[in-house]
Amino acid sequence: MTEPEKLTEIFKTLKSEALIEIGLIVAVAIVLIVLLGRILPWVGNKLHGKRRLYILASVPLLRLLIIVATLMLIVPRIIEPTLQNMVAILGAAGLAIGFALKDYVSSLMAGVVALHEFPYRQGDWIEVDGAYGEVKHIGMRTVEIVTPDDTLVFIPHQKLWSELIFNANDGGATLMCVAHVYVEPEHDAAVVQQQLHDIALTSPFLHLERPILVVVEEKPGYTHYRLKAYPIEARQQFQFITDLTVRAKAALAMLGVKPAQPWPGDRSQPGA
Repeated sequence: MTEPEKLTEIFKTLKSEALIEIGLIVAVAIVLIVLLGRILPWVGNKLHGKRRLYILASVPLLRLLIIVATLMLIVPRIIEPTLQNMVAILGAAGLAIGFALKDYVSSLMAGVVALHEFPYRQGDWIEVDGAYGEVKHIGMRTVEIVTPDDTLVFIPHQKLWSELIFNANDGGATLMCVAHVYVEPEHDAAVVQQQLHDIALTSPFLHLERPILVVVEEKPGYTHYRLKAYPIEARQQFQFITDLTVRAKAALAMLGVKPAQPWPGDRSQPGA
């Protein structure tokens, strides 16, 4: 059997009715994806807590289901759905994609894994390869995060294979924040520890149902305090850290506790 005859057996003769059906299927899929990408985030941003995160997390999964359903409706209208034909088509497509788009396909596969394992969801605060921010969109190839400086960063899902992914809230409404305080070693540590605890307890951003922890670490030439607590909403983390830091500085000054000199540096990222 010649190659043209083989292709004739695999592909159907497309009539005008079939072309119209395929066009309508594609058009409906595009409309559904566009509406899904606009309506669900709008609804999710009107909600709070876990309900908001669940709504946002459903967007990429529903989009994937629409794409798969569209392909399942289109393929039988183009190809004779026999086992031999499907194996031949899928095998040829797999080889072509594997050689030409190896990295792209790797990111796509990692995206499917991300939808299954949920290393991050929309609304999560993550750090990947030094970039920290809130997940705003999960596409088929990349995840988009917005940093605290309002910078949009596109991270390929392929990073799943080789990079550590830090998820600060992992689908929860709150995350741990850390305010760092560095003071000279000559002071009453118990008094300072209690004072920092009270500062967190009286913060208007504090999530009262979560614990407050003050970690004290003695360093050469200074004492390092880490005030750990949870804000009501993850998006309040920077206001929360600022409130804790400003009031801690004022309270310790009233106690006569001097800041460390020279300043040892501040690694104040939440969860540090």
